[in-house]
Amino acid sequence: MNLIEAFLTQVDARPEAAALITPKDEIISFAELSRRSAVRAHAMAAAGIGPGDIVLIARGVSPELYETLLAVFRLGAVAMFPEPSAGLKGLRLAAQAAKPKAIAAGRLGKVIRLAILELWSLKVLPDGDEAARDELAHLPGSAPALITFTSGSTGRPKGIVRSADFLMLQHTLLEQLRKTTPEDVDLISLPVFILSNLAAGAASVIPAGRLTRPAELDGEVLREQIADHGVNRIVAPPAVCARIAEEAVPMTWVQAVFTGGGPVLPNLMHAVARAAPNAAIHAVYGSTEAEPIAHLEMKDISNADWAAMSEGKGLLAGKPISQIAVELRDDEVFVAGPHVNTGYLNPEDDTSTKSMKNGQLWHRTGDAARFDEQGRLWLLGRKEAASGGLFPFAVETAALSWPGVEQAALVGKILAVAGDNMVDADIDARAKALGDIEVVKLPEIPMDKRHNSKADYARLRKQLG
Repeated sequence: MNLIEAFLTQVDARPEAAALITPKDEIISFAELSRRSAVRAHAMAAAGIGPGDIVLIARGVSPELYETLLAVFRLGAVAMFPEPSAGLKGLRLAAQAAKPKAIAAGRLGKVIRLAILELWSLKVLPDGDEAARDELAHLPGSAPALITFTSGSTGRPKGIVRSADFLMLQHTLLEQLRKTTPEDVDLISLPVFILSNLAAGAASVIPAGRLTRPAELDGEVLREQIADHGVNRIVAPPAVCARIAEEAVPMTWVQAVFTGGGPVLPNLMHAVARAAPNAAIHAVYGSTEAEPIAHLEMKDISNADWAAMSEGKGLLAGKPISQIAVELRDDEVFVAGPHVNTGYLNPEDDTSTKSMKNGQLWHRTGDAARFDEQGRLWLLGRKEAASGGLFPFAVETAALSWPGVEQAALVGKILAVAGDNMVDADIDARAKALGDIEVVKLPEIPMDKRHNSKADYARLRKQLG
């Protein structure tokens, strides 16, 4: 069974149950979402889209996005998503790499298409009308289903192809952590998890606001959504969790919070625990190429672990899941397993990240880490960002435990800090205990626009001169 077949199974089992709840409080049932996706699939088929055809999807997180994505899967076509943070240049490079046949876009996407030469020749797919038949292609599980792109840390986004089987395996592994039931109502700002909910029969509340700019989300509005719709679980990256947790009246009915996609720092965990005091708080570590890698529940963090993080020993990420092999090579995390991406769209991108060892393919994550005596991973930061034995996450995690420090970022041997009521002498002494570090106080540290849960190190370097 693949994700679209799992979704249709839920349609049969609970047709009138809520599948999606929009920021405008529209409730879309499983049956209605199925009908809408069938309408779009019928229109796409009439426009010449079939198995294996690549469709560029340029829509924000909305019901229309999932109608379109399910329609593409119904036809056995391939959904392609560019990396939003890569901008117009990234979109152009992605189109050159994947060579889509058509584009499914909202109003803004159609405007953007006109600005990029590589998209002019693409067929613009119609939304469809009420005429529809129940399209469902039966393809082998190895057939490609989804193409996404990394954020392009090397300057060019890397395309990642996932098969139908690969998507279902990721769903299965994540569900071993989430244990979704049809009774769950989740606020989800990580779009791929809405696909998992559709396959598991649970309701997904789409957060209000522009999800590509998490720092601009209104925490009060998000908390109102959580209360109004009886949300019992939150699935969101750290930056969105931070908005939900700020100045919150305790949401005692929330049972679980799952966060990842960026560093889950101790101060965020404590803030979320105050906002949702009865919730199990989970941090999931992974990468675009391998998700999940490791898992940590807050209740399993001991006083000694909290102290170690405050002393610069790293950021605890938990034990690797049983289905993945993890080893450290010169402090760097390498992973292998059935849900680890085996190669990029452009094979040239494999040379720096893929390697063979004892007949097994390994992926190089670029993250530095250490194992403790319990077999748990402690993240230290990006390997290339280490300087003189200092690792970013190790120093930043410690700094965020210091009185008055609200933001911290290490560039080389310079630690930039920001916050209210910081005591200079205290901070300098704590920094020296970690190593040869110069502390610079700033009014605010620039944050990465996409994640907003980690510093924008390039901008910070320029700011520091």
